[in-house]
Amino acid sequence: MRTSIATVSLSGSLTEKLDAAARAGFDGVEIFENDLLASPLTPEEIRARCADLGLGIDLYQPMRDVEAVPEDEFARNLRRARRKFELMRRLGADTVLVCSSVRPHAVDDDALAAEQLSRLADTAREFGVRVAYEALAWGRHVSTYDHAWRIVETAGHPALGTCLDSFHILSRGSDPRGIEDIPGEKIFFLQLADAPLPAMDVLQWSRHYRCFPGQGGFDLAGLLRHVLATGYDGPLSLEVFNDVFRQAEAGPTAVDARRSLLLLEETVGRAPLPGPVVPTGVAFAELVTSDAEPLTALLRALGFTRTARHRGAPVALWEQGEARILVNTGPAVRRDGGRLAAIGLESPDPAGAVRRAEALLAPVLPRRRPAGDAAPEAVAAPDGTELFFCATGRPERPDWRAGFEETARPAPGVGVRGIDHLALTQPWHHFDEAVLFHRGVLGLDAQESVDVADPYGLLRSRAVAGPDGGVRIVLSVGAAPADDTLHAQHLALATDDVVTAARRFRAAGGSLLPVPANYHDDLAARFDLTDGELETYRDLGILYDRDARGVFRHCYTRTVGRVFFELVQRDGGYRGYGAVNAPVRLAAQHAVRGLTGG
Repeated sequence: MRTSIATVSLSGSLTEKLDAAARAGFDGVEIFENDLLASPLTPEEIRARCADLGLGIDLYQPMRDVEAVPEDEFARNLRRARRKFELMRRLGADTVLVCSSVRPHAVDDDALAAEQLSRLADTAREFGVRVAYEALAWGRHVSTYDHAWRIVETAGHPALGTCLDSFHILSRGSDPRGIEDIPGEKIFFLQLADAPLPAMDVLQWSRHYRCFPGQGGFDLAGLLRHVLATGYDGPLSLEVFNDVFRQAEAGPTAVDARRSLLLLEETVGRAPLPGPVVPTGVAFAELVTSDAEPLTALLRALGFTRTARHRGAPVALWEQGEARILVNTGPAVRRDGGRLAAIGLESPDPAGAVRRAEALLAPVLPRRRPAGDAAPEAVAAPDGTELFFCATGRPERPDWRAGFEETARPAPGVGVRGIDHLALTQPWHHFDEAVLFHRGVLGLDAQESVDVADPYGLLRSRAVAGPDGGVRIVLSVGAAPADDTLHAQHLALATDDVVTAARRFRAAGGSLLPVPANYHDDLAARFDLTDGELETYRDLGILYDRDARGVFRHCYTRTVGRVFFELVQRDGGYRGYGAVNAPVRLAAQHAVRGLTGG
Protein backbone atom coordinates (compact mmCIF):
# COMPACT_ATOMS: atom_id res chain seq x y z
CA MET A 1 0.00 0.00 0.00
CA ARG A 2 1.03 3.64 -0.40
CA THR A 3 2.52 5.17 2.71
CA SER A 4 2.38 8.80 3.73
CA ILE A 5 3.36 10.99 6.67
CA ALA A 6 2.11 14.36 7.87
CA THR A 7 4.77 17.05 7.85
CA VAL A 8 3.68 17.97 11.38
CA SER A 9 5.13 14.63 12.52
CA LEU A 10 8.69 15.72 11.71
CA SER A 11 10.93 18.55 12.88
CA GLY A 12 12.63 21.24 10.83
CA SER A 13 11.69 23.36 7.84
CA LEU A 14 9.27 22.07 5.23
CA THR A 15 12.10 21.25 2.82
CA GLU A 16 13.94 19.32 5.55
CA LYS A 17 10.75 17.38 6.32
CA LEU A 18 10.16 16.54 2.66
CA ASP A 19 13.77 15.39 2.22
CA ALA A 20 13.55 13.17 5.33
CA ALA A 21 10.25 11.59 4.22
CA ALA A 22 11.65 10.83 0.77
CA ARG A 23 14.88 9.31 2.14
CA ALA A 24 12.87 7.08 4.47
CA GLY A 25 10.91 5.69 1.52
CA PHE A 26 7.48 7.28 1.96
CA ASP A 27 5.31 7.60 -1.14
CA GLY A 28 3.62 10.83 -0.11
CA VAL A 29 3.06 13.50 2.52
CA GLU A 30 0.28 15.42 4.17
CA ILE A 31 1.15 19.11 3.99
CA PHE A 32 0.31 20.76 7.29
CA GLU A 33 -0.86 24.31 6.73
CA ASN A 34 1.54 25.91 9.22
CA ASP A 35 4.49 24.31 7.45
CA LEU A 36 3.40 25.82 4.15
CA LEU A 37 2.75 29.25 5.66
CA ALA A 38 6.24 29.34 7.16
CA SER A 39 7.97 28.18 3.98
CA PRO A 40 9.69 30.69 1.65
CA LEU A 41 8.80 28.43 -1.30
CA THR A 42 5.75 29.11 -3.44
CA PRO A 43 3.10 26.37 -3.75
CA GLU A 44 4.41 25.66 -7.25
CA GLU A 45 7.96 25.27 -5.94
CA ILE A 46 6.78 22.94 -3.17
CA ARG A 47 4.89 20.90 -5.77
CA ALA A 48 8.02 20.66 -7.92
CA ARG A 49 10.17 19.78 -4.92
CA CYS A 50 7.85 16.91 -4.01
CA ALA A 51 7.83 15.67 -7.60
CA ASP A 52 11.64 15.70 -7.74
CA LEU A 53 11.70 13.66 -4.52
CA GLY A 54 9.11 11.18 -5.78
CA LEU A 55 6.54 12.29 -3.20
CA GLY A 56 2.86 12.76 -3.82
CA ILE A 57 0.91 15.37 -1.84
CA ASP A 58 -1.85 13.18 -0.48
CA LEU A 59 -3.62 15.67 1.78
CA TYR A 60 -3.71 19.33 2.71
CA GLN A 61 -4.75 20.02 6.29
CA PRO A 62 -6.45 21.19 8.38
CA MET A 63 -9.53 23.28 7.57
CA ARG A 64 -11.25 23.99 10.85
CA ASP A 65 -14.63 25.13 12.21
CA VAL A 66 -16.51 25.14 8.90
CA GLU A 67 -19.88 23.46 9.45
CA ALA A 68 -23.04 23.88 11.54
CA VAL A 69 -22.64 27.64 11.93
CA PRO A 70 -24.94 30.63 11.23
CA GLU A 71 -25.36 31.45 7.55
CA ASP A 72 -23.36 34.68 7.58
CA GLU A 73 -20.41 32.89 9.15
CA PHE A 74 -20.70 30.01 6.70
CA ALA A 75 -20.53 32.49 3.84
CA ARG A 76 -17.22 33.73 5.24
CA ASN A 77 -16.08 30.11 5.60
CA LEU A 78 -16.86 29.45 1.91
CA ARG A 79 -14.85 32.49 0.91
CA ARG A 80 -11.93 31.23 3.01
CA ALA A 81 -12.30 27.73 1.56
CA ARG A 82 -12.29 29.00 -2.03
CA ARG A 83 -8.92 30.65 -1.41
CA LYS A 84 -7.57 27.42 0.10
CA PHE A 85 -8.86 25.32 -2.80
CA GLU A 86 -7.09 27.63 -5.25
CA LEU A 87 -3.90 27.21 -3.23
CA MET A 88 -4.35 23.43 -3.32
CA ARG A 89 -4.69 23.50 -7.10
CA ARG A 90 -1.35 25.32 -7.28
CA LEU A 91 0.10 22.81 -4.82
CA GLY A 92 -1.20 19.76 -6.68
CA ALA A 93 -3.16 18.40 -3.70
CA ASP A 94 -6.64 16.98 -4.33
CA THR A 95 -7.91 16.16 -0.81
CA VAL A 96 -8.47 18.55 2.10
CA LEU A 97 -9.04 17.56 5.72
CA VAL A 98 -11.99 19.28 7.40
CA CYS A 99 -12.13 18.77 11.18
CA SER A 100 -15.40 18.75 13.10
CA SER A 101 -16.03 22.12 14.69
CA VAL A 102 -14.89 22.97 18.20
CA ARG A 103 -16.31 26.52 18.16
CA PRO A 104 -18.60 27.40 21.13
CA HIS A 105 -21.28 28.83 18.84
CA ALA A 106 -21.41 25.79 16.52
CA VAL A 107 -24.97 24.43 16.33
CA ASP A 108 -25.90 20.89 17.35
CA ASP A 109 -27.76 20.24 14.10
CA ASP A 110 -26.72 17.30 11.92
CA ALA A 111 -28.99 18.36 9.05
CA LEU A 112 -27.41 21.81 8.95
CA ALA A 113 -23.91 20.31 9.15
CA ALA A 114 -24.69 17.96 6.24
CA GLU A 115 -26.18 20.76 4.13
CA GLN A 116 -23.22 23.10 4.68
CA LEU A 117 -20.65 20.36 4.08
CA SER A 118 -22.45 19.53 0.82
CA ARG A 119 -22.17 23.15 -0.28
CA LEU A 120 -18.48 23.14 0.71
CA ALA A 121 -17.99 20.00 -1.42
CA ASP A 122 -19.73 21.74 -4.35
CA THR A 123 -17.16 24.51 -4.18
CA ALA A 124 -14.29 22.05 -3.73
CA ARG A 125 -15.33 20.09 -6.83
CA GLU A 126 -14.92 23.22 -8.96
CA PHE A 127 -11.19 23.02 -8.13
CA GLY A 128 -10.86 19.23 -8.44
CA VAL A 129 -10.71 18.84 -4.65
CA ARG A 130 -12.33 16.25 -2.36
CA VAL A 131 -13.36 17.01 1.23
CA ALA A 132 -12.49 14.45 3.95
CA TYR A 133 -14.56 15.16 7.08
CA GLU A 134 -12.99 14.00 10.35
CA ALA A 135 -14.47 13.78 13.84
CA LEU A 136 -12.10 15.31 16.40
CA ALA A 137 -12.23 13.44 19.69
CA TRP A 138 -12.85 16.80 21.40
CA GLY A 139 -15.28 18.12 18.76
CA ARG A 140 -18.06 20.28 20.18
CA HIS A 141 -20.94 18.24 18.78
CA VAL A 142 -19.31 15.67 16.46
CA SER A 143 -16.63 13.67 18.26
CA THR A 144 -16.97 10.07 17.00
CA TYR A 145 -16.26 8.56 13.61
CA ASP A 146 -19.72 7.02 13.24
CA HIS A 147 -21.37 10.39 13.89
CA ALA A 148 -19.18 12.03 11.25
CA TRP A 149 -20.06 9.26 8.80
CA ARG A 150 -23.81 9.72 9.38
CA ILE A 151 -23.44 13.41 8.44
CA VAL A 152 -21.42 12.54 5.32
CA GLU A 153 -23.95 9.88 4.35
CA THR A 154 -26.82 12.34 4.81
CA ALA A 155 -25.06 14.92 2.63
CA GLY A 156 -24.70 12.34 -0.14
CA HIS A 157 -22.17 14.37 -2.13
CA PRO A 158 -19.63 12.56 -4.36
CA ALA A 159 -16.83 14.98 -3.37
CA LEU A 160 -17.49 14.53 0.36
CA GLY A 161 -16.17 11.56 2.29
CA THR A 162 -14.77 10.83 5.71
CA CYS A 163 -11.26 10.73 7.17
CA LEU A 164 -10.63 8.07 9.81
CA ASP A 165 -8.02 8.85 12.45
CA SER A 166 -6.99 6.02 14.75
CA PHE A 167 -6.27 8.37 17.66
CA HIS A 168 -9.69 10.05 17.57
CA ILE A 169 -11.39 6.65 17.30
CA LEU A 170 -9.46 4.66 19.89
CA SER A 171 -8.87 7.45 22.43
CA ARG A 172 -12.64 7.66 22.93
CA GLY A 173 -13.03 3.91 23.22
CA SER A 174 -15.17 3.72 20.07
CA ASP A 175 -15.73 0.26 18.62
CA PRO A 176 -13.84 0.11 15.31
CA ARG A 177 -15.97 -2.76 14.02
CA GLY A 178 -18.50 -0.21 12.81
CA ILE A 179 -15.96 1.00 10.25
CA GLU A 180 -16.93 -1.98 8.10
CA ASP A 181 -20.36 -0.37 7.57
CA ILE A 182 -18.72 2.50 5.66
CA PRO A 183 -18.21 1.93 1.91
CA GLY A 184 -14.49 1.89 1.17
CA GLU A 185 -14.82 4.52 -1.57
CA LYS A 186 -16.25 6.97 0.98
CA ILE A 187 -13.21 6.65 3.22
CA PHE A 188 -11.16 9.37 1.61
CA PHE A 189 -8.20 9.15 3.99
CA LEU A 190 -6.77 7.11 6.87
CA GLN A 191 -4.50 8.62 9.51
CA LEU A 192 -2.66 6.38 11.96
CA ALA A 193 -1.14 7.17 15.33
CA ASP A 194 -0.50 5.11 18.45
CA ALA A 195 -0.43 6.45 22.02
CA PRO A 196 0.24 5.31 25.57
CA LEU A 197 -2.83 4.88 27.73
CA PRO A 198 -2.65 7.60 30.40
CA ALA A 199 -5.56 9.26 32.16
CA MET A 200 -5.52 12.86 30.97
CA ASP A 201 -7.48 15.39 28.98
CA VAL A 202 -7.91 14.01 25.46
CA LEU A 203 -6.73 17.22 23.75
CA GLN A 204 -3.50 17.30 25.81
CA TRP A 205 -3.08 13.57 25.14
CA SER A 206 -3.50 14.14 21.40
CA ARG A 207 -1.22 17.16 21.05
CA HIS A 208 1.73 15.87 23.07
CA TYR A 209 1.73 12.08 23.38
CA ARG A 210 0.88 10.47 20.06
CA CYS A 211 3.51 8.07 18.74
CA PHE A 212 4.11 5.79 15.79
CA PRO A 213 2.32 2.41 15.45
CA GLY A 214 3.74 -0.20 17.80
CA GLN A 215 5.07 2.37 20.29
CA GLY A 216 1.87 2.81 22.30
CA GLY A 217 -1.07 0.81 23.58
CA PHE A 218 -3.68 1.08 20.82
CA ASP A 219 -4.79 -1.92 18.76
CA LEU A 220 -3.95 -0.33 15.42
CA ALA A 221 -3.73 -3.67 13.63
CA GLY A 222 -7.32 -4.45 14.61
CA LEU A 223 -8.51 -1.05 13.43
CA LEU A 224 -6.61 -1.36 10.15
CA ARG A 225 -8.13 -4.76 9.45
CA HIS A 226 -11.60 -3.21 9.74
CA VAL A 227 -10.61 -0.39 7.38
CA LEU A 228 -9.16 -2.77 4.80
CA ALA A 229 -12.31 -4.91 4.98
CA THR A 230 -14.23 -1.96 3.51
CA GLY A 231 -12.13 -2.05 0.35
CA TYR A 232 -10.23 1.13 1.23
CA ASP A 233 -7.27 1.47 -1.12
CA GLY A 234 -5.87 4.87 -0.13
CA PRO A 235 -2.59 5.53 1.66
CA LEU A 236 -1.69 4.58 5.20
CA SER A 237 -0.68 7.93 6.62
CA LEU A 238 0.91 8.88 9.91
CA GLU A 239 -0.26 11.96 11.78
CA VAL A 240 1.64 12.16 15.05
CA PHE A 241 1.84 15.10 17.44
CA ASN A 242 4.71 14.49 19.84
CA ASP A 243 6.98 16.86 21.75
CA VAL A 244 10.00 14.58 21.30
CA PHE A 245 9.59 14.24 17.52
CA ARG A 246 9.30 18.01 17.19
CA GLN A 247 12.77 18.42 18.69
CA ALA A 248 14.52 15.38 17.21
CA GLU A 249 16.31 15.26 13.87
CA ALA A 250 13.83 14.70 11.04
CA GLY A 251 15.79 11.99 9.21
CA PRO A 252 15.89 9.30 11.94
CA THR A 253 12.31 10.13 12.93
CA ALA A 254 11.14 9.55 9.37
CA VAL A 255 12.96 6.19 9.24
CA ASP A 256 11.35 5.19 12.55
CA ALA A 257 7.96 6.21 11.16
CA ARG A 258 8.41 4.20 7.98
CA ARG A 259 9.58 1.17 9.97
CA SER A 260 6.47 1.38 12.14
CA LEU A 261 4.22 1.23 9.07
CA LEU A 262 6.14 -1.72 7.61
CA LEU A 263 5.65 -3.64 10.86
CA LEU A 264 1.97 -2.70 10.98
CA GLU A 265 1.49 -3.86 7.39
CA GLU A 266 3.28 -7.11 8.25
CA THR A 267 0.88 -7.66 11.16
CA VAL A 268 -2.16 -7.40 8.89
CA GLY A 269 -0.57 -9.50 6.15
CA ARG A 270 0.16 -6.69 3.69
CA ALA A 271 3.99 -6.51 3.85
CA PRO A 272 6.03 -9.56 2.71
CA LEU A 273 8.97 -8.97 5.04
CA PRO A 274 11.60 -11.60 5.86
CA GLY A 275 10.47 -13.27 9.07
CA PRO A 276 12.03 -12.36 12.42
CA VAL A 277 15.05 -14.37 13.54
CA VAL A 278 14.99 -14.20 17.33
CA PRO A 279 18.47 -14.24 18.92
CA THR A 280 19.06 -17.05 21.38
CA GLY A 281 21.92 -15.71 23.50
CA VAL A 282 24.69 -13.16 23.93
CA ALA A 283 27.93 -14.13 22.20
CA PHE A 284 29.90 -11.14 23.50
CA ALA A 285 29.74 -7.56 24.68
CA GLU A 286 32.34 -5.13 23.33
CA LEU A 287 33.61 -2.31 25.53
CA VAL A 288 35.70 0.48 24.05
CA THR A 289 38.08 2.58 26.11
CA SER A 290 41.03 4.87 25.57
CA ASP A 291 42.61 3.67 28.84
CA ALA A 292 42.29 -0.08 29.34
CA GLU A 293 43.85 -0.36 32.81
CA PRO A 294 40.87 0.66 35.02
CA LEU A 295 38.52 -1.55 33.01
CA THR A 296 40.82 -4.58 32.87
CA ALA A 297 41.51 -4.27 36.60
CA LEU A 298 37.77 -4.44 37.18
CA LEU A 299 37.46 -7.48 34.90
CA ARG A 300 40.28 -9.28 36.73
CA ALA A 301 38.60 -8.65 40.09
CA LEU A 302 35.39 -10.04 38.63
CA GLY A 303 37.27 -13.24 37.79
CA PHE A 304 37.70 -12.76 34.04
CA THR A 305 40.83 -13.95 32.23
CA ARG A 306 42.29 -12.38 29.11
CA THR A 307 42.19 -15.44 26.87
CA ALA A 308 42.89 -14.07 23.38
CA ARG A 309 44.18 -11.13 21.39
CA HIS A 310 42.95 -10.13 17.94
CA ARG A 311 45.58 -10.58 15.25
CA GLY A 312 44.78 -7.39 13.35
CA ALA A 313 43.16 -4.99 15.82
CA PRO A 314 43.79 -3.76 19.40
CA VAL A 315 41.01 -5.93 20.82
CA ALA A 316 41.38 -8.38 23.71
CA LEU A 317 38.95 -11.17 24.63
CA TRP A 318 38.17 -11.70 28.32
CA GLU A 319 36.22 -14.79 29.41
CA GLN A 320 34.54 -16.40 32.39
CA GLY A 321 32.04 -19.20 31.96
CA GLU A 322 29.95 -18.30 28.90
CA ALA A 323 30.47 -14.59 29.46
CA ARG A 324 32.76 -13.04 26.83
CA ILE A 325 33.82 -9.40 26.88
CA LEU A 326 35.88 -7.68 24.22
CA VAL A 327 38.01 -4.69 25.25
CA ASN A 328 38.79 -2.42 22.30
CA THR A 329 41.48 0.26 22.64
CA GLY A 330 41.58 1.31 18.97
CA PRO A 331 42.71 4.81 17.92
CA ALA A 332 39.16 5.91 17.03
CA VAL A 333 37.93 5.33 20.58
CA ARG A 334 36.58 8.41 22.34
CA ARG A 335 38.36 9.42 25.52
CA ASP A 336 35.42 8.78 27.82
CA GLY A 337 36.86 6.04 30.01
CA GLY A 338 34.80 3.16 28.66
CA ARG A 339 31.44 2.42 27.08
CA LEU A 340 29.45 -0.47 25.64
CA ALA A 341 29.75 -0.15 21.85
CA ALA A 342 28.71 -3.52 20.41
CA ILE A 343 26.80 -6.68 21.26
CA GLY A 344 27.23 -10.08 19.65
CA LEU A 345 23.92 -11.93 19.45
CA GLU A 346 23.78 -15.67 18.92
CA SER A 347 21.50 -16.24 15.93
CA PRO A 348 20.11 -19.43 14.39
CA ASP A 349 20.30 -17.68 10.98
CA PRO A 350 22.67 -14.68 10.88
CA ALA A 351 22.05 -13.98 7.18
CA GLY A 352 18.28 -14.11 7.73
CA ALA A 353 18.59 -11.75 10.67
CA VAL A 354 20.41 -9.22 8.48
CA ARG A 355 17.82 -9.56 5.70
CA ARG A 356 15.09 -8.80 8.22
CA ALA A 357 17.02 -5.82 9.62
CA GLU A 358 17.74 -4.41 6.17
CA ALA A 359 14.10 -4.73 5.10
CA LEU A 360 13.17 -2.72 8.21
CA LEU A 361 15.61 0.07 7.28
CA ALA A 362 18.36 -0.77 9.78
CA PRO A 363 21.81 0.29 8.51
CA VAL A 364 23.89 -2.77 7.62
CA LEU A 365 27.48 -2.18 8.74
CA PRO A 366 30.42 -2.84 6.40
CA ARG A 367 32.79 -5.64 7.33
CA ARG A 368 36.02 -3.93 8.33
CA ARG A 369 37.99 -6.97 9.44
CA PRO A 370 41.15 -8.09 7.58
CA ALA A 371 40.91 -10.64 4.75
CA GLY A 372 40.39 -14.16 6.02
CA ASP A 373 38.83 -12.94 9.27
CA ALA A 374 35.34 -14.35 9.93
CA ALA A 375 33.67 -11.04 10.73
CA PRO A 376 29.98 -11.58 11.52
CA GLU A 377 27.31 -9.55 9.78
CA ALA A 378 26.15 -6.53 11.76
CA VAL A 379 23.59 -3.73 11.82
CA ALA A 380 23.37 -0.51 13.81
CA ALA A 381 20.70 0.05 16.46
CA PRO A 382 19.11 3.53 16.72
CA ASP A 383 21.55 4.61 19.45
CA GLY A 384 24.56 3.55 17.35
CA THR A 385 25.23 0.29 19.21
CA GLU A 386 26.54 -2.28 16.73
CA LEU A 387 24.65 -5.59 16.75
CA PHE A 388 26.58 -8.58 15.38
CA PHE A 389 24.76 -11.79 14.45
CA CYS A 390 26.97 -14.69 15.52
CA ALA A 391 27.12 -18.47 15.31
CA THR A 392 29.62 -19.22 18.08
CA GLY A 393 31.04 -22.74 18.02
CA ARG A 394 28.83 -23.98 15.16
CA PRO A 395 31.04 -25.77 12.64
CA GLU A 396 28.71 -25.12 9.72
CA ARG A 397 29.17 -21.35 10.04
CA PRO A 398 32.20 -19.04 10.43
CA ASP A 399 33.12 -18.31 14.06
CA TRP A 400 33.72 -14.67 15.04
CA ARG A 401 36.67 -15.84 17.20
CA ALA A 402 38.66 -16.99 14.13
CA GLY A 403 40.58 -13.71 14.08
CA PHE A 404 41.78 -14.11 17.67
CA GLU A 405 44.98 -15.76 18.87
CA GLU A 406 44.69 -17.63 22.16
CA THR A 407 46.88 -16.29 24.97
CA ALA A 408 45.57 -18.16 28.05
CA ARG A 409 42.94 -20.58 29.24
CA PRO A 410 40.10 -19.25 31.45
CA ALA A 411 40.95 -19.53 35.14
CA PRO A 412 38.42 -20.22 37.92
CA GLY A 413 36.54 -16.97 38.48
CA VAL A 414 33.96 -15.70 40.93
CA GLY A 415 31.24 -18.00 39.62
CA VAL A 416 29.94 -16.01 36.66
CA ARG A 417 28.04 -18.27 34.24
CA GLY A 418 27.24 -15.80 31.49
CA ILE A 419 25.65 -12.46 30.68
CA ASP A 420 22.23 -12.20 32.30
CA HIS A 421 21.24 -8.92 30.65
CA LEU A 422 22.58 -5.67 29.24
CA ALA A 423 21.32 -2.20 30.06
CA LEU A 424 21.61 0.47 27.37
CA THR A 425 21.00 4.14 28.03
CA GLN A 426 19.26 5.69 25.03
CA PRO A 427 19.52 9.25 23.73
CA TRP A 428 16.41 11.06 25.00
CA HIS A 429 14.78 11.19 21.56
CA HIS A 430 15.42 7.53 20.61
CA PHE A 431 13.69 5.64 23.43
CA ASP A 432 10.43 4.66 21.68
CA GLU A 433 12.33 4.10 18.44
CA ALA A 434 14.73 1.75 20.26
CA VAL A 435 11.88 -0.30 21.72
CA LEU A 436 10.21 -0.63 18.32
CA PHE A 437 13.55 -1.54 16.71
CA HIS A 438 14.33 -4.31 19.18
CA ARG A 439 10.80 -5.68 18.95
CA GLY A 440 10.43 -5.45 15.19
CA VAL A 441 13.93 -6.10 13.89
CA LEU A 442 15.12 -8.62 16.51
CA GLY A 443 11.75 -10.17 17.37
CA LEU A 444 12.14 -9.60 21.12
CA ASP A 445 9.13 -9.24 23.43
CA ALA A 446 8.73 -5.95 25.29
CA GLN A 447 7.66 -5.67 28.91
CA GLU A 448 5.70 -2.74 30.29
CA SER A 449 7.45 0.60 30.60
CA VAL A 450 8.61 1.51 34.13
CA ASP A 451 9.31 4.96 35.55
CA VAL A 452 12.10 4.93 38.13
CA ALA A 453 12.73 7.79 40.55
CA ASP A 454 16.20 9.25 40.19
CA PRO A 455 17.41 11.92 42.68
CA TYR A 456 17.44 14.43 39.82
CA GLY A 457 14.40 13.41 37.80
CA LEU A 458 12.75 10.32 36.39
CA LEU A 459 14.38 7.43 34.55
CA ARG A 460 12.13 5.64 32.07
CA SER A 461 12.95 2.00 31.48
CA ARG A 462 11.61 -0.85 29.35
CA ALA A 463 12.99 -4.36 28.96
CA VAL A 464 12.95 -6.47 25.81
CA ALA A 465 13.75 -10.17 25.90
CA GLY A 466 13.62 -13.41 23.98
CA PRO A 467 10.98 -15.97 24.95
CA ASP A 468 13.46 -18.16 26.86
CA GLY A 469 15.39 -15.29 28.47
CA GLY A 470 18.54 -16.06 26.50
CA VAL A 471 18.69 -12.40 25.48
CA ARG A 472 17.58 -9.65 27.83
CA ILE A 473 18.16 -5.95 27.14
CA VAL A 474 16.97 -3.10 29.35
CA LEU A 475 16.50 0.20 27.51
CA SER A 476 16.38 3.36 29.58
CA VAL A 477 16.36 7.12 29.17
CA GLY A 478 16.45 10.11 31.50
CA ALA A 479 13.50 12.47 31.76
CA ALA A 480 15.29 15.32 29.97
CA PRO A 481 18.10 15.68 27.42
CA ALA A 482 20.46 16.95 30.12
CA ASP A 483 20.13 13.65 31.99
CA ASP A 484 21.56 11.49 29.19
CA THR A 485 25.14 11.46 30.50
CA LEU A 486 24.15 10.76 34.10
CA HIS A 487 23.14 7.14 33.60
CA ALA A 488 25.85 4.71 32.57
CA GLN A 489 25.41 1.47 30.67
CA HIS A 490 25.90 -1.77 32.47
CA LEU A 491 26.39 -5.50 32.05
CA ALA A 492 24.64 -7.88 34.43
CA LEU A 493 26.56 -11.10 35.01
CA ALA A 494 24.66 -14.26 35.97
CA THR A 495 25.84 -16.29 38.96
CA ASP A 496 24.36 -19.10 41.03
CA ASP A 497 25.63 -17.62 44.30
CA VAL A 498 25.82 -13.83 44.39
CA VAL A 499 27.09 -13.76 47.99
CA THR A 500 30.14 -15.88 47.16
CA ALA A 501 30.72 -13.96 43.93
CA ALA A 502 30.56 -10.62 45.75
CA ARG A 503 32.97 -11.79 48.45
CA ARG A 504 35.46 -13.09 45.88
CA PHE A 505 35.24 -9.85 43.94
CA ARG A 506 35.93 -7.79 47.04
CA ALA A 507 38.77 -10.08 48.13
CA ALA A 508 40.35 -9.55 44.68
CA GLY A 509 40.42 -5.81 45.29
CA GLY A 510 37.14 -4.84 43.71
CA SER A 511 34.90 -2.11 45.12
CA LEU A 512 31.19 -2.78 45.47
CA LEU A 513 28.69 0.05 45.36
CA PRO A 514 27.80 0.97 48.97
CA VAL A 515 24.10 0.83 49.77
CA PRO A 516 22.56 3.00 52.53
CA ALA A 517 21.72 1.19 55.78
CA ASN A 518 18.18 2.57 55.55
CA TYR A 519 17.55 0.32 52.55
CA HIS A 520 18.34 -2.84 54.49
CA ASP A 521 16.30 -1.67 57.48
CA ASP A 522 13.34 -1.35 55.11
CA LEU A 523 14.17 -4.73 53.57
CA ALA A 524 13.80 -6.31 57.02
CA ALA A 525 10.36 -4.75 57.33
CA ARG A 526 9.21 -5.94 53.89
CA PHE A 527 10.58 -9.49 53.89
CA ASP A 528 11.04 -12.24 56.46
CA LEU A 529 14.82 -12.63 56.26
CA THR A 530 17.06 -14.28 58.81
CA ASP A 531 19.38 -12.04 60.85
CA GLY A 532 22.48 -13.57 59.29
CA GLU A 533 21.10 -13.21 55.77
CA LEU A 534 20.22 -9.56 56.27
CA GLU A 535 23.63 -8.71 57.75
CA THR A 536 25.36 -10.38 54.80
CA TYR A 537 23.35 -8.30 52.36
CA ARG A 538 24.10 -5.17 54.37
CA ASP A 539 27.82 -5.92 54.42
CA LEU A 540 28.09 -6.57 50.67
CA GLY A 541 25.56 -4.03 49.42
CA ILE A 542 23.30 -6.77 48.02
CA LEU A 543 19.77 -5.76 47.05
CA TYR A 544 16.81 -8.13 47.15
CA ASP A 545 13.48 -8.57 45.39
CA ARG A 546 10.85 -11.27 45.30
CA ASP A 547 7.81 -11.92 43.12
CA ALA A 548 5.31 -14.76 42.72
CA ARG A 549 7.80 -16.76 40.65
CA GLY A 550 11.06 -16.44 42.54
CA VAL A 551 13.79 -14.34 44.16
CA PHE A 552 16.33 -11.87 42.76
CA ARG A 553 19.55 -10.88 44.51
CA HIS A 554 21.99 -8.41 42.97
CA CYS A 555 24.84 -6.01 43.69
CA TYR A 556 26.89 -3.51 41.68
CA THR A 557 30.48 -2.53 41.06
CA ARG A 558 31.64 1.08 40.94
CA THR A 559 31.46 2.78 37.55
CA VAL A 560 34.45 2.93 35.19
CA GLY A 561 33.97 5.52 32.46
CA ARG A 562 30.35 4.97 31.49
CA VAL A 563 30.21 1.26 32.37
CA PHE A 564 29.55 -0.70 35.52
CA PHE A 565 28.78 -4.35 36.25
CA GLU A 566 26.03 -6.06 38.17
CA LEU A 567 26.22 -9.51 39.75
CA VAL A 568 22.81 -11.18 39.75
CA GLN A 569 21.31 -14.37 41.10
CA ARG A 570 17.90 -15.50 39.83
CA ASP A 571 16.15 -18.22 41.82
CA GLY A 572 12.95 -19.86 40.68
CA GLY A 573 11.20 -18.19 37.78
CA TYR A 574 11.94 -14.54 38.61
CA ARG A 575 11.72 -12.63 35.33
CA GLY A 576 12.24 -9.01 36.38
CA TYR A 577 15.31 -6.84 36.87
CA GLY A 578 14.92 -5.56 40.43
CA ALA A 579 13.30 -2.31 39.27
CA VAL A 580 12.03 -1.63 42.79
CA ASN A 581 15.67 -1.26 43.86
CA ALA A 582 16.72 1.03 41.01
CA PRO A 583 16.09 4.31 42.90
CA VAL A 584 18.43 3.19 45.67
CA ARG A 585 21.10 2.16 43.18
CA LEU A 586 20.83 5.47 41.30
CA ALA A 587 21.04 7.50 44.52
CA ALA A 588 24.07 5.50 45.64
CA GLN A 589 25.79 6.10 42.29
CA HIS A 590 25.10 9.82 42.49
CA ALA A 591 26.54 9.86 46.03
CA VAL A 592 29.71 8.02 44.97
CA ARG A 593 30.20 10.32 42.00
CA GLY A 594 29.80 13.33 44.30
CA LEU A 595 32.45 12.01 46.67
CA THR A 596 34.95 11.16 43.93
CA GLY A 597 34.20 14.16 41.71
CA GLY A 598 33.71 11.75 38.77
